[in-house]
Amino acid sequence: MIVGIPKEIKKQECRVGMVPLGVRQLVRRGAEVLVESGAGLGSDYLDKEFVDAGATVVSTAAEVFKRADLIVKVKEPQASELAMLRAGQILFTYLHLAADRELTEKLIATGVSGIAYETVQVGHRLPLLEPMSEVAGRMSVMVGAYFLAKHEGGRGTLLGGVPGVLPGRVTIIGGGTSGVNAAKVATGMGAETTILELDSERMIWLDTAMPHARTLYSSEGALMDLLPRTDLLIGAVLVPGAKAPKLVTREMLRGMRQGTVLVDIAVDQGGCVETTRPTTHEKPIFEEEGVIHYCVANMPGAYARTSTQALTNVTLPYVQLLAMEGLQGACAQRPELLGGINCMDGKLTCREVGEAHGIETVLTGIELF
Repeated sequence: MIVGIPKEIKKQECRVGMVPLGVRQLVRRGAEVLVESGAGLGSDYLDKEFVDAGATVVSTAAEVFKRADLIVKVKEPQASELAMLRAGQILFTYLHLAADRELTEKLIATGVSGIAYETVQVGHRLPLLEPMSEVAGRMSVMVGAYFLAKHEGGRGTLLGGVPGVLPGRVTIIGGGTSGVNAAKVATGMGAETTILELDSERMIWLDTAMPHARTLYSSEGALMDLLPRTDLLIGAVLVPGAKAPKLVTREMLRGMRQGTVLVDIAVDQGGCVETTRPTTHEKPIFEEEGVIHYCVANMPGAYARTSTQALTNVTLPYVQLLAMEGLQGACAQRPELLGGINCMDGKLTCREVGEAHGIETVLTGIELF
């Protein structure tokens, strides 16, 4: 099977689908790998490094899409890429279809087998999403702390405080991977940190693993009580494959103080705050109800080299299987890949995406084959 790695063309997306060391392993297994020229530059990988790893570097994305059987990307296909996809091809990338009906319909129409990193699930874990959730969680406090600065329009609160001055307050909605990593950085800064969570077992674990953070059962009442005292609000809610629930309304935001900051990590899935809308690294913030909103839809792209390395670590075993065994063979060996298939043969195969858009979903699981 020929594996194709095109250059990411989403605005300010600097990651690449695989690092040269990953390419080297694929080539050793007998795969042919095509890499678009310049694909790795944003992550500080030169074409020569891919060539030295055994890849063939080609000049255009069109050649990658035309020749490759398996396309390995980072972000969802953009308009020009959708036009190059074809039936029988495998697309392996983050898709986040529940937040975008137009993309969903166009991707289905290509006939491609679209496997979404974010819906490959092993037990309660999402192994291909976790590394990016870790990056986004840690970033959320860093960027939130920055935009709290007065010269950036913030309230002028230093999250860690200083001797004799109380620290800032961070409220994190969701105790999953993103939420835990946000809490690690927030407590490390010395901020007063509260994690809202629904799962009682998860709260017990959080209480043990995060001794410097407080846990609170997540409810509308709890949020309404916390928000007027919150300096940095982080939305870290995730329902695998589905659109994020709107847990914070515009009216609730009005209870927050002027110049406080919201970072909605869930923006890729539509966001968990009513006022959320996607932003870019170029223009990362906007203000609603006096609250600064940071809603960048590809947060880990800011730290492209680290993110690319972390992503390759978890995707490579699956890419190897797909390249060597094909989709059906790979699913037989790693059944969790079945849950990653969002569309196939011109049909939608992910129930959560279908529910988000009111589109009929065909049988999922082994029935696909």
